[in-house]
Amino acid sequence: MWSATAVQGGTPPFAQPLFDYWLDACQRGILYWDVLYQRGATYLEHCESGKPPVLVFDHKIIQDGRELPDPANYALAAIAPPPSCPPTNPALRPFVVIDPRAGHGPGIGGFKMDSEIGIALQQGHPCYFVMFFPQPEPGQTIESVSKAEGAFLKRVNELHPDSDGKPFVIGNCQGGWALAMLAAVAPELVGPILLAGSPLSYWAGVRGKNPMRYAGGLNGGTWTASLAGDLGNGHFDGAHLVNNFEKLDPANTLWKKSYNLYSKVDTEPQRYLDFERWWGGHYLLNKVEMEWIAQKLFVGNDLVHGKIASHDGKVRVDMRNIRSPIVVFASWGDNITPPQQALNWIADLYDSVEDIRDNEQTIVYALHSKVGHLGIFVSAGIANKEHSEFASALDLIDVLAPGLYEAIIEDIAPDAPGQEYIEGRYIIRFEARDVPDILALDDGRDDERAFEVVKRVSEINQGVYDRYLSPALRAIGNEASARLLRELHPARLERTLISPKNPWLWWLPGLAAQVREQRRPVAESNPLWQWQEQLSHFIAQSLDQYRDLRDATQEQLFRAVYESPQLATLVGVRPASEPRKHVLAWESRELARLKREALDPSFEQGTLADGFVRLLLYVSIGMGVVDERPFNAIRRVMRDVRHEYPLTLMQLKDIVRHQIFLVRLDAPRALQGLTLLLPDPHRRHQAWMLARDLLSLRGAIPPEHQARLDEVAQVLQLEINGQARAEPPAAPAIQLLPKPAAAKPSAKPATTSAPAVKPKSGKPAATRQTAKTAPENRPTAQAAVKSEEAKPVVAAKPASARKAPAKANGQVPGEAAPAKTGKTSPRAKPQAKS
Repeated sequence: MWSATAVQGGTPPFAQPLFDYWLDACQRGILYWDVLYQRGATYLEHCESGKPPVLVFDHKIIQDGRELPDPANYALAAIAPPPSCPPTNPALRPFVVIDPRAGHGPGIGGFKMDSEIGIALQQGHPCYFVMFFPQPEPGQTIESVSKAEGAFLKRVNELHPDSDGKPFVIGNCQGGWALAMLAAVAPELVGPILLAGSPLSYWAGVRGKNPMRYAGGLNGGTWTASLAGDLGNGHFDGAHLVNNFEKLDPANTLWKKSYNLYSKVDTEPQRYLDFERWWGGHYLLNKVEMEWIAQKLFVGNDLVHGKIASHDGKVRVDMRNIRSPIVVFASWGDNITPPQQALNWIADLYDSVEDIRDNEQTIVYALHSKVGHLGIFVSAGIANKEHSEFASALDLIDVLAPGLYEAIIEDIAPDAPGQEYIEGRYIIRFEARDVPDILALDDGRDDERAFEVVKRVSEINQGVYDRYLSPALRAIGNEASARLLRELHPARLERTLISPKNPWLWWLPGLAAQVREQRRPVAESNPLWQWQEQLSHFIAQSLDQYRDLRDATQEQLFRAVYESPQLATLVGVRPASEPRKHVLAWESRELARLKREALDPSFEQGTLADGFVRLLLYVSIGMGVVDERPFNAIRRVMRDVRHEYPLTLMQLKDIVRHQIFLVRLDAPRALQGLTLLLPDPHRRHQAWMLARDLLSLRGAIPPEHQARLDEVAQVLQLEINGQARAEPPAAPAIQLLPKPAAAKPSAKPATTSAPAVKPKSGKPAATRQTAKTAPENRPTAQAAVKSEEAKPVVAAKPASARKAPAKANGQVPGEAAPAKTGKTSPRAKPQAKS
């Protein structure tokens, strides 16, 4: 460490390292303050330009919400793909990103090329962005915003009438609950929706963690939001919300963010300035908007309980009315929206997975292990993995059977079967879950009872404030005083003090330019630099310990006050003694009964596609895991025969929903109905073979599913020898889809293969050893045979069909059963492409 020459020459051993460290510290300090000076200049420029979105993509406003009958400071922008992305395909499903209006400006969803918008553009999807302006419109309410977003989605649907599916809409953070409300009142406007880091169950959390949920109770309720609105002359300053976020992690706010810039001042400035441009662009909300958010959501928690309605009472927001699949993305490293707040609404709305299925709802959730709140939208790793896989698997999610699933995204194993049906480096699978799996993520819900007391105390305090204090403050307040208070907010003041507005800092940019020319960074092996790193680590640890002590003290205080039976009795709240129950409304029961009656004839009626889907659903009962390989194989089949047998994704979705309801309602009758939906013996054999091939894409077919295949073969009067069951054919049969105006199915197979030999005396006859190949120019099925494998042999006398059980392995037919993770299927034999 110390130079032997320096010691022998009489030079103090610490002189050179000390000089190097001192010179680096002087240069580094000047460069650090110059970056802060640039941050202030960027902040002033951003304000003067009207605080536009921080998108890195070119965009054009195609609809302005300020021009609507009920105006709102929102707008719909069309994103232009950069040269590195392919041209957008109008026939593909459009993407719409809604950014949070939580104190900052819009653009975090398209902050980088590797972002939610970037992923959509790379796949050729048309992409739209819902942005907003710094100043709200006079009289604007949350209902105005919801109407504007509904008008935007209606416009997107009009622009893409031929797209195969409704728009995929992404709601980031607070944009998520706004999207959930919109999807509940206008379900026909949206396709699958992604709620990324979105809080929907505001009282949920784990004891000892998630301190943000206690803030409303410790402040005495929502009256403080009204106070800030009155001091702002009817406007709520978004900087207050940003300040609340920063208080959650004092170590990062007070030390780590600044020290990270100081220690990496030669490489970090551009990333720092780009982020600070968004982080410091504070927007305003109307007082009535912030009051609604605080009273109805943060403290009231009314969304999941169906207590939110329009101002005239004609429209009620019920999240059970959402018809599209719901995808929830949360992270264990998120201290703003923990997984419990992102997922517990499922347990609030549904008693069990059976309830979810009865409501024909599909819910998919994914949990990340460590990424923070902003990383859900900003992290390039998240964009390239989770968001990319969700975008690729959208069509599969859209046709998933109703139920609750957890999305698992993993790297592809080198020996994984069916790799020709996997796109990219990851494979996504959906494992069936139940409502108790959601509740297991929490430590119990007894701690939420105290928030009912908080809600009542908040209502009392809010009434006192509105009656006595608010009129006085509104009488003496004005726009000049409100503007002064906003400019003096620490979040703005720290930027304007170190900026070109400060005449005392005129010398800083010039000196920083000279320092960059003579820069001599210190070596990391310098002992003083290493001591500095240790000191920084100690300071961060100390601030973390302070945070933990502060949060524990606040939680204990909250529990001591609001879990007191005396306070509950005083404010008129009776502590809940029984767990909450969901009572099915009379309307829901009656609609379910009418639907069963309407679908009753469908057991024996339908197309060839109905028959194949029903067959596949029946044999896959209790599979537990759904991944992309079988679905991608089906999509290839649909593309191969699309000219002669067109079938869109939405038609396939309707067929799946229709058939799974029938299989769940009466599995034995649904099984017997296959004989009428698939009257042609050759079609029956094709459907059976393709179903078997799809099941084998993940590996060897489990015995219980092989037994169901055999059961279907018996009902359909197919004789499949042991060899045919063991070895899948070279190419699955694909001619299963109906023509648009098809006549009655022909009794002859639509293939040039040699017909089966007629059996004698009821015994199956041997089939021929050769078969002709179908011409390439015909979109008929390929000969799915290897010698005698693919030849259906029809029995002379109908075989008596066994009765299928209504449930298998405790699961409702036609749906995936909750599966244990961590188990892999044996490798299957190689499959040839369709």
